[in-house]
Order: sequence, then C-alpha cells, then structure tokens
Amino acid sequence: MSIRVMLVDDQVLLRTGFRMVLAAQPDMEVVAEAGDGAEAIDVLRSTAVDVVLMDVRMPRLDGVEATRRICAGPQAPKVLILTTFDLDEYAFSGLKAGASGFMLKDVPPGELLSAIRSVHSGDAVVAPSTTRRLLDRFSPMLPATGTEPRDKTLEKLTEREREVMMLVAQGLSNGEIAARLVLSEATVKTHVGRILTKLALRDRVQVVVLAYETGLVRAGGGAA
Repeated sequence: MSIRVMLVDDQVLLRTGFRMVLAAQPDMEVVAEAGDGAEAIDVLRSTAVDVVLMDVRMPRLDGVEATRRICAGPQAPKVLILTTFDLDEYAFSGLKAGASGFMLKDVPPGELLSAIRSVHSGDAVVAPSTTRRLLDRFSPMLPATGTEPRDKTLEKLTEREREVMMLVAQGLSNGEIAARLVLSEATVKTHVGRILTKLALRDRVQVVVLAYETGLVRAGGGAA
C-alpha cells in the first residue's frame, strides 16, 4: 500500500515541488493539500492520511497548533515538520506538540523521502544538523560537565546502549553510528529502540536532552 501524504504549506509553489517529488515514488501518494493549519484539520476530517508534511509559519492557524490538535485526535496521522529555519523555535515546539520529525525544506529529495518512510514506520526523524544546532543553542541550560552523579535511570541500559545513546546525543544518524561502532544499521536501530523503551522516551530529541541532563555527554558534545 502507498503511503498517503498530505502537504500543508501556504506557498503553492513549494507544495507543487513536493508533490512532483512524491508522485515519482511507487510507494507514495499525495492525497490532500492545505494552505494553512485550519484547512488541514478540516481536510483530515474526511480524508485518510498517513503522514502530514507540515509547514510552521502559516496564516490563520500555524503548524505548531495544527500539529497539537492533529496529534491529539484518535488514529492521528504522523506529522513531519518542514521549516526554512534550522533554529525555528516554533518548529521545536511542534516536536513537543507531537510531531514525529523535523526537517529543513532544503533537505535533499532522497533524505526527505527516507524521512517520510521512517516516520510512517514509527520512527522519529530529526536532521542531524538540527540536533547539533539544538544542542549548541540549549547546552548552556544543561549540565556543563559530567562531574554530577549519573542518573540511576541510565543503569537500565547496557554498556553498548549507553554508547549508542552518547552518539545519538552528538547528533549522529543511525548510519553514522553504525560506521563508528562497526555495526549494521539494523542493529543500531534496534539499540535505539531499546533505549527509547527502557527510558520511556518518545524520540531521539528526548534521548539527546536526557543524555545531557544526566551528564552522559558534556555541553560541548563529547563524552563525560
């Protein structure tokens, strides 16, 4: 079955470009479009959608509030936020509102398609560059060193899982982690899934924050 995608953006040309890229994929279908969050919510009442590509800054109802309302509903589609700004605070708010991913609009088509498939399969997707910049922005609010006692929560993890968690916190993708640890991507994905389950975390963003809060990594991005 094709992944049913909805495009939500107030710029018609951008929606047209995304539609052309997605239409060329045998496993994707653009089933709906909307020019703002309010229209998106209305359309979703009568259209079955698997993944919503959501802009952030739109008239009437922005992407953050629209994401919050969509994700709060029963059998909600996955929401992948696309924004022009890497440090858009509204986009980060969208992740808190329930979005499953955050990518930049200038992402290469291949990465966008991969992100849609990953989000559809239940994974969370955050661009590695965005993770790194998020850490640079918020690291002053997090522990500056690893001298504080580690949270006992991390005792639930194996040594390998802590190693993977540390690399996730540094903004590495599954592929980069696999290369660093000489593992397969499937194995890394399994480790990440176990980390999320054991620590009751929703996605990679929460993994990053917890890694810093517990002192697993320092604000500079290195191991504690």
